[in-house]
Amino acid sequence: MPNRQPGDNLRPDTPVRALTEEEDRYARLKEKAERFRILVIGGANAGKTTILKKICDTTGEPEIYNRMGRRIDASTLEPTIMRGEHNITNEMVFRSNPTLVFHDSRGFEAGGADEFRKVKDFVAKCAKEQYLSKQVHVIWYCIAMDDDRPITYAEKQFFSVAGTGKVPVIVVFTKCEALEIKAIGELEDAGQSFEEAEENASKYVEEHLKNIQRMFETMTYPPKGYVFLQEMEKPEKDCEVLVKCTADVLDSNILQGLLISTQQNSLELAIEYSLRQSVCLR
Repeated sequence: MPNRQPGDNLRPDTPVRALTEEEDRYARLKEKAERFRILVIGGANAGKTTILKKICDTTGEPEIYNRMGRRIDASTLEPTIMRGEHNITNEMVFRSNPTLVFHDSRGFEAGGADEFRKVKDFVAKCAKEQYLSKQVHVIWYCIAMDDDRPITYAEKQFFSVAGTGKVPVIVVFTKCEALEIKAIGELEDAGQSFEEAEENASKYVEEHLKNIQRMFETMTYPPKGYVFLQEMEKPEKDCEVLVKCTADVLDSNILQGLLISTQQNSLELAIEYSLRQSVCLR
């Protein structure tokens, strides 16, 4: 059975309640073109929520809306998520940054072929949307590096078989700090002292990540960019490198400008983008 959300598949004669003030504000915002839409793929342990909160400069929880534009009580989603159900069409929006719209996919290990199909269908459907604001503009594929097997068959399938048309995909490696701990252990196992292993760990990790990138580059649909994040739970950490990478893979100046405009606290990023645009216009 398909995953149904409040307000979906209403009969023509079904009474529809009036929009709340909050929903009305959201509906007016949807009518504007100034919305940047991101599909975020990754398992529950990939640190996706932390990244989104950093991007939107908030500690609050997102508001969730169904495809009818009606807000969904997050507490009603908990039982369905626990049963493994998920609706990729739901929109997640943070009040601190409503220009950014997120869609969440739990990754392919949990949902298998069914989730794989949902992602393909969703991206294809959004690509046919007439309005730019309703299209998916970028995909962030999050992979937690603290997993024993971070790159699975699911990732290889996605980048070898799926294809996302004109929508660029960025692989976001999260929890990269775990790699250094693993590296020290492996170097010690190879005969190095702890001091030697600690000194050589960074170079070891760097080479390991380069090998992963080389593997992705051999696939039919390789990512357009790679981002490495670590210790994102620390308050001083930000996701500026992810924003920069996203702007770089976009082929539309309009979308680049819209994305940069959402980062109100990064004057340096805004100046860098403005200078780049000035050079391009000469």
